[in-house]
Amino acid sequence: MPRPFRAAFVGAAAVTVFGAVTGRDKLQWAAKPLLMPLLAADVATNDDGLDPADRAVLLGALAAATVGDILLLAPDDDRRLIAGASSFAVMQTGYSWLWWRHGARPRPQIAAPRLAAWLAAAALMRAKAPAVALPLTAYGATLGTAATLAGDPALAPGTKNIAGLNIPGRDPRTRLALGALLFTISDGLIVLRKIFARTPRSRHITEGVILTTYAAAQYLLADPRAHH
Repeated sequence: MPRPFRAAFVGAAAVTVFGAVTGRDKLQWAAKPLLMPLLAADVATNDDGLDPADRAVLLGALAAATVGDILLLAPDDDRRLIAGASSFAVMQTGYSWLWWRHGARPRPQIAAPRLAAWLAAAALMRAKAPAVALPLTAYGATLGTAATLAGDPALAPGTKNIAGLNIPGRDPRTRLALGALLFTISDGLIVLRKIFARTPRSRHITEGVILTTYAAAQYLLADPRAHH
């Protein structure tokens, strides 16, 4: 069955990344706010038997992500960065609710590496970016929770799990852990960009990688077929 809104999402994501890498802000500002509404349109129009409550939560998560995307069009503004993180915390909570509802639970072997990464990021921000350390650490807790639940094999019975990652297969549910991992990489790069990227070139390239991993993550996480 054709899914034109997801195809349009890929096009808008490509324009967004190109605008970021080349420093063409107007392209990014025009395309990035379209990303989550396009995925939301796919969720809203896909006749896939998704439970109405799950569909409503998924749409709410994408609405919160839309707000975050707009706020992070200026990623070097600390106030917008903090407000954007708050919006994405709402989104991560929505995803966590969906996966908990479908049987995912935190498992020590999956949670442990994510907890270690969260603590390391918190320490780095406290040392290098104290102005944003507390709110971004709080956001990181919601990110880590969602990533831990996404890695639970219970979400995709029968899938192979290696080091807390469900190995992606034909079943869209097997791709949720990869989506959560890509989201974690994207957000981790935001922290590294803020602290270490000093030249315009390095900031543009890093922003391009951030947006690429972010778009890929949302493409996998917001697939309604993955939430049955």
